[in-house]
Amino acid sequence: MKFSVLASGSSGNSLFVETDRRRILIDAGLSGKQLAGRMESVGADPSTLSAIFVTHEHIDHVRGLGVLARRHRIPVYMNEATWKALPSAVGEIPGELVHLFETGTTLELDDLVVESIPISHDAAEPVGYHLRHGRETLAIVTDLGYASRRVIDRVRGVDTLIWETNHDTEMLRMGTYPWNVKRRILGDLGHLSNEDAGEALAEILQGIGEQVYLAHLSKENNMTELAHLTVRNILEDAGFHIGRDVELCATHDDRPTPLREVRQTVRK
Repeated sequence: MKFSVLASGSSGNSLFVETDRRRILIDAGLSGKQLAGRMESVGADPSTLSAIFVTHEHIDHVRGLGVLARRHRIPVYMNEATWKALPSAVGEIPGELVHLFETGTTLELDDLVVESIPISHDAAEPVGYHLRHGRETLAIVTDLGYASRRVIDRVRGVDTLIWETNHDTEMLRMGTYPWNVKRRILGDLGHLSNEDAGEALAEILQGIGEQVYLAHLSKENNMTELAHLTVRNILEDAGFHIGRDVELCATHDDRPTPLREVRQTVRK
């Protein structure tokens, strides 16, 4: 299983995953043209996509959904609440391309197994995803206000984890956002801070060489170096050796991460 985080942040989000038989996107939060360009930059042709899975209906996750689905006849998968809440800007998606599932369902697409995970965010029915290809596992969990026990247990020990580190709390509190926006971000239906993300990762990780991608960073209220340093310090205080027990990686809003294989870890 190979993957590239095509985009991550408030301006757009999308993850590309491929196996021997399937190529999928999780979210399509850039324009169709941008998504096609970023896929092509990692050696993938948008017309070969098998499916697009949607985490929730916010525009930074679905901006290019309708365009890609219509242009390349790509099946789209989401729960019914998300389907009903899609913004009009997505445009019409032909009914035969829409596949609705109940949150918590596990779907098998040839050699790829996809499970949706309920999360807490201010959307209709947001989810994360757990992917499995043989013994290789990858999970993506962003846009969550807090890390529930169910989420922590479901992603514990995955080989690759794309995990939200949205904001630095002090930067957010001192920043220019209106107070009602700050309160939403800090609440249980908002976004994880660097500190909360690090504390959750200390519970999730087993120190078996997992790859962790720090994702969905706020342009206004975070910095890549600060997110990395905060999470690193928390994990080191918990006894993890960064670079040996766990690898911390960055995501970007303006370019994709290199296409990379999921590195299978040895379970304890």
